[in-house]
Amino acid sequence: MRSRNGDNWFGSVRSADAELYNEARTLRDKSRWMVRNNPFAAKATASLVSNVVGEGIIPRPVTGSPSRDRKIWEAFQRWSFRCDHAGRLDFYGFQALLFREMVEGGDSLVRRRHVKKRGPGDVPLELQLLEADFLDPMRNGVLNEGALTIQGVEIDMKSQKRRAYWLYPYHPGNLPYFYGGEPMVSQPVPADEVLHVYEMQRTQTRGVPWGTPAIERTNQLNDYELAEIVRKKTEACVVGFVIGAENADEDSVGIKVQDADGAEVEHFEPGMIPRLHGAKDVKFNTPTAVGGYGEYKTKSLQEIAAGWRMPAELISGDLSEVNFSSMRGGLVEFRRLVGTIQWQILIQMALQPIWEWWCEAAWLAGIIDEPYVPVEWSPPEFAWVDPLADAQTAAIEVRNGFRTWQDVVAEKGRNPDDVLDGIRAFNTKVDDLEITLDSDPRRTNAKGVLQAVQEEDAGEEPELSRPNRQHGRARGVRSPAAVRSARGGSLRELQRGRQHDRHRVDDGRERPPVRLVGRDRIRRGPVGRL
Repeated sequence: MRSRNGDNWFGSVRSADAELYNEARTLRDKSRWMVRNNPFAAKATASLVSNVVGEGIIPRPVTGSPSRDRKIWEAFQRWSFRCDHAGRLDFYGFQALLFREMVEGGDSLVRRRHVKKRGPGDVPLELQLLEADFLDPMRNGVLNEGALTIQGVEIDMKSQKRRAYWLYPYHPGNLPYFYGGEPMVSQPVPADEVLHVYEMQRTQTRGVPWGTPAIERTNQLNDYELAEIVRKKTEACVVGFVIGAENADEDSVGIKVQDADGAEVEHFEPGMIPRLHGAKDVKFNTPTAVGGYGEYKTKSLQEIAAGWRMPAELISGDLSEVNFSSMRGGLVEFRRLVGTIQWQILIQMALQPIWEWWCEAAWLAGIIDEPYVPVEWSPPEFAWVDPLADAQTAAIEVRNGFRTWQDVVAEKGRNPDDVLDGIRAFNTKVDDLEITLDSDPRRTNAKGVLQAVQEEDAGEEPELSRPNRQHGRARGVRSPAAVRSARGGSLRELQRGRQHDRHRVDDGRERPPVRLVGRDRIRRGPVGRL
């Protein structure tokens, strides 16, 4: 509505790229300054990284063959330790730094680097992480025939697909300090060699820092706190004045302040009682208390947290005003946001293309037998406020058929097949040692009371998972099928212990395979083009 109160609202018709044309660098600089110097911006960034990436988002090949999946997984794990072109991070640390740079700077770039094969079983591929500053912002307009370049991103005008990225060879921020004035010229890199990761709020070509809506409020809160600190320091500088002349001859127009030794004082400091020239009386300073500081800061933090799209308690760390229901409700909404970021941005724009790069390189190196392998991505487990209530709820849902046991196990951070293998191996071991545990559902109920012995039909081979499976046969005597199962389970446990345990969290739990990502590809051409 056009009115006197709304005339100062200027609504432009510019595109998102036009809005960012002159402002992207300013937003990045301010955002990075906030993360470096403001504790709330630093905490918001760290909290987003820990919730979205955490210990890492794990790929699991799903070819349908367990042995083949294991071989592919072990090859990927070996590569994950040396995937970083800089040689500093593994694949999961690379994910965290990639997402952090996207949050702080608005864009992240991943460049594919083909390297020499170092030995058998090695995949000749490395990933180079580049900050948004590597994109040349001065490359704009029609630079090549049929292509439009926006902020260093070259786009085909006919297909609207990205052709190339104009990248600097070095970080432009290092130029005046380390390269001695050497001219910095950007060069085009084919688009299929670069991944550009950012959040699309419109159909823009470049991203913006995630804390952009909170920049102004954060700066205002800094100014308010600085004013309060200066006021408090000013009030604390002077406790009182010794005033009043003993005779008229000592009066003067100017004020001369002396310390206890008679030297003139030109500055004040907290707790000081200055003595004026010719003074004989004492007047104490009485600072006036100003209320509302706590309320203003609380409301400001809530607005800042809204700009970061996360609960205020995660930014401030203050849980004094929350209860179980409010905290859980806030985390439910935040968990939805985290899932959206994981699946629609990080996995879609970065991790899935990286997996396809790895499959192609591993296939060309003879490590795997197909140029593309279907994959499941397993984000880290999202911990709840009350795990006991969640476990009871899950048990009720499974018992009533609302969910499957496999779904519950997957959400708890483990692979259902691995859980079943572990249960079978553990049950075989405790049976061999003739140990009965209160937690064994085959022998005891939920209260630890022994269950009634179940009679078996004559001639029926008892199943491994049947309760009281030792009853009905001589103690210590096992069937050949049980012996083979025990040996096979022990061998699998030994092999599982030898492999890299990065797909497990610290307490031994595995992350869940959540969703199948990727499509079947058709091989076109003799070199396996996808």
